[in-house]
Amino acid sequence: MRIRRVLVLIAGAIVVAVAAIVGWMVFQPGPYAFAKGSPVDLAAYKGRPPTGVPPELAHADAATRGEYLIRMADCEACHTAKGGSRFAGGRPFVLPFGTIYTPNLTPDPDTGIGKWSDAQFLNAVHKGIAPDGSHYYPAFPYASYTMLTDADVLAIKAYLFSLKPVHQANRPNTFGFPVNQRWLMAIWARLFNPDHRFRPVEGQSEAWNRGAYLVEAAGHCGECHTPRNLLQALDQRRKFAGGVAEGWNAYNISTDRNDGIGDWPPDDLAVYLAAGHAKGRGVASGPMGEAVALSLAHLTKSDIAAIVTYLRSVPAMASGLPKAAGPAPATPKLANIDNPVGKRLFEGNCVGCHAWTGAGAAADHARLTGLRSVNDPSAANVVQIILNGRGKPGTPKPYMPSFARSYSDAEIAAVANYITARFGSTPSKVTPADVAAFRKEN
Repeated sequence: MRIRRVLVLIAGAIVVAVAAIVGWMVFQPGPYAFAKGSPVDLAAYKGRPPTGVPPELAHADAATRGEYLIRMADCEACHTAKGGSRFAGGRPFVLPFGTIYTPNLTPDPDTGIGKWSDAQFLNAVHKGIAPDGSHYYPAFPYASYTMLTDADVLAIKAYLFSLKPVHQANRPNTFGFPVNQRWLMAIWARLFNPDHRFRPVEGQSEAWNRGAYLVEAAGHCGECHTPRNLLQALDQRRKFAGGVAEGWNAYNISTDRNDGIGDWPPDDLAVYLAAGHAKGRGVASGPMGEAVALSLAHLTKSDIAAIVTYLRSVPAMASGLPKAAGPAPATPKLANIDNPVGKRLFEGNCVGCHAWTGAGAAADHARLTGLRSVNDPSAANVVQIILNGRGKPGTPKPYMPSFARSYSDAEIAAVANYITARFGSTPSKVTPADVAAFRKEN
C-alpha cells in the first residue's frame, strides 16, 4: 500500500508538472501586451485607423490598394516557387518532421482558389481552415493574420482574383505520423489562435499603432524572429529574441543593445528595412532579403517609419540564438589561422569583392567586419549565403554568386570557418555534415 501511495504521488506530481508546462505555453501575453495603454475595438479607436493602406494611397484605385496590402502581408515569397509562376505555390519548406509545399493562390478554379467564396477565404486567413474543413499547418501564419481586418483580407482576395489563373496542382506534404494528422491542428488553433482582429492601443501614437498592425498582423515578423515553444507556438515571453527560418538565423530584433537593434539609429533601421542594407549593418539575405525585395521595399516612407517606431518600443530581450564571446570586431584578426583550405578559397574567390581586410573592395555592401552573421559562432547565415548567394547578376542591387555547385561540403565548411575566425570574435566549427544539412534546407 505504501509503494502504491508513493507511485500515485509521483504520477500526480508528473501530471501537475506537465499541466503547468502546457499552461505556461498556452496562457501567455498577447503580441503587444508589453505596451502601456488600453486596447480598444477598432471601431472605438479615436485616432486615424491603423489598418488598410497608408494615407498616401487612400484615394488610389482598388487594384493599387489590393496590391499594396498583399505586399504588406508578404504573400508572394512563400507562395512562389523558385523559377515558378507568381502565387502558384509549390515552394518547399523543409521542417524537422517533413516537407510542406505552399498551395496555389491564383484564381484557377481547379488547382487554385478560383471557386473560393469570401467567407471561405476569411476562414482560411483568420482561422486556418480550408474550404473542405481541414486545418492548415501553422507554417501558414494565420495566428498572425487573424489580426487582419475583414476589409483588408478581402482586398487581398480581390487582388489575387485579378491575376492570371495558373493550372498547377498542389503538391502533398511529406509529413509522417502523427504530424500528418491534420485534425491535431484544430487543437493547436484552439490553443494558440485567438481569432481576434487587431485592436489599437489608446495611449500609444498613431504611428505606433500603424507599426503594430504592420509588424504583428500583416508583416508577421514574429513568425521568424520570435522563438517557438515545444508546441511550436510563438513564445511571446521572449518576443523578437531571434528564431530560425529555412535554416537561416533570424536575429534578435528587440531593443537589446548587445544582441538586438537597441544600438541602431532610427535612420539606419529605416534604410535597412527599405533597401536591405545600411552602412556597417550588412545586407539582408535569405528570407529577410526576400521580405525586403517583395514586401518592405514597396512600402511607403510613412509605413517604414511606423515599423521603426513600433520596433523601438519592444522591450529588450536576450537572444535565443548562439552568442559570440564578445562584440564583433571592427578590424580583422591578423594572427595566423591554421586553415589553409579556407584561406586558399577566401583568397581565390572572396578577396575581389570583400577585400583582404574585410572592409569591402568597392562598396560597404561587401563588408565582413562588424557583422552579426560573421560574429555568430554557428556560422549558419555565412554558410547559407555561400551556398545560395544573393540577388541577381546585372542588377544594381548587391549581388553575390552561389558557390553551392562549385565547392564541396568540406570546402564550404573550411571557408566559413576561416571567415568567422578572421573577421568574427569566435571561430565557428562548421563540419561538412553541417553544410550537407544546410543544402537540404534549400
